[in-house]
Amino acid sequence: MSLYGMMRTGVSGMNAQANRLSTVSDNIANSSTTGYKRASTQFASLVLPSSGGAYNSGGVETVVRHHISDDGSLRFTTSSTDLALKGNGFFVVSNSAGTPYLTRAGSFVPDAQGNLVNAAGYYLMGNPIVNGQTNSVINGYQGLEKINVKQNDLVADPSRKGTFTANLPAGSAVVAAADLPSNAAANTAGTAKYTAKTSLQSFDNLGNLVVLDVYFTKTGEDPITKNATWEATVYNKADAAASGGFPYSKPALTTETYNFDGVTGKMTSADKSLSVQIPNGQLLQIDMSATKQLAGDYTPIEAKIDGSTPSPIENVDIAADGTVVARYKNGAQRAIYQIALAEVPSPDKLLVLSGNVFSPSAESGDVQFGRPGKGSFGTLTSGALEESNADIAQELTEMIEAQRSYTANSKVFQTGADLMDVLVNLKR
Repeated sequence: MSLYGMMRTGVSGMNAQANRLSTVSDNIANSSTTGYKRASTQFASLVLPSSGGAYNSGGVETVVRHHISDDGSLRFTTSSTDLALKGNGFFVVSNSAGTPYLTRAGSFVPDAQGNLVNAAGYYLMGNPIVNGQTNSVINGYQGLEKINVKQNDLVADPSRKGTFTANLPAGSAVVAAADLPSNAAANTAGTAKYTAKTSLQSFDNLGNLVVLDVYFTKTGEDPITKNATWEATVYNKADAAASGGFPYSKPALTTETYNFDGVTGKMTSADKSLSVQIPNGQLLQIDMSATKQLAGDYTPIEAKIDGSTPSPIENVDIAADGTVVARYKNGAQRAIYQIALAEVPSPDKLLVLSGNVFSPSAESGDVQFGRPGKGSFGTLTSGALEESNADIAQELTEMIEAQRSYTANSKVFQTGADLMDVLVNLKR
């Protein structure tokens, strides 16, 4: 047996246990760090070749593993910008220089400029939503920008989509073509007749209120099948006469015809929408598919049209799919960002950096991007934080075991040193 080899093995064991104690100390220190992923020390034996009659002791080497793929428990908060993930996904963040990183630390708050930043100073990244669309890239960071929830400028949201549902009275009389609201002569003379009227509010590009006068008129009915035809004519209320109706100073904005089944009362038209070009605004598409012709009076059931007047953001909500929705002081809501998530094939092989962030490595694989709730990116919870996955009780147990193992290895080294003294003193 080599005394030198025995001492070298003891040193190897002490060094391994010292590494183990280092990871334990990190875990205990970060047991309250949001999104922290515990580290553990893995041991592997070192074996040296031995010859007949002599054994060469080897040693032990250590590899530190970060348990990044293990979820921590959730702790719920009162802030809508506190975000927690369950699953394989990571938030995409950047430092002040714009360098992107991955993290699970979702304690975001607005800074002085309104950018969402976490406790380590990293900014949450996402794709801006423009006209209801996002331009996201699934294999690169292109298109991502800091999510800003302040936006001091006033935002006017023009109307683009809507829904209108009503019951059209089946027993109403048919109006002659010469008297229809869509008839230019009837409008000019102010003699137009109609079955029912509804006014809807919408908004142009500048956020101005545009009131739409919608006239529903029964234009025909089959005496046998009772299949009926109705006409919907839309005017701009601003063009109405002083009395508030016909004649209008300008032609109708649009006229659509709808067919209804005489048995079920359901709309049978191929096109079940009402398309209106808002003056100085967008093309408004109103879904009319749920409107029916049944017995009884004319009854509006649902009327929704998007858009809003100019107003600053009052607060934001973050949906489970990662959509950041701005709530304005006038009560309007608008989706402004889509939070991007990232994942890698081997998350435990990510490079661990200061600030509780990670960077891809050759062993972790390439980064792929997606959205919460899609594929394997995991789920997003607003108003919650992912706690550290380090367990204090487990870490204290590890610390005691490492301490005892370190002491045992030191005894091996001490015994080797004592025997070395005996060997050196043999010639005296």
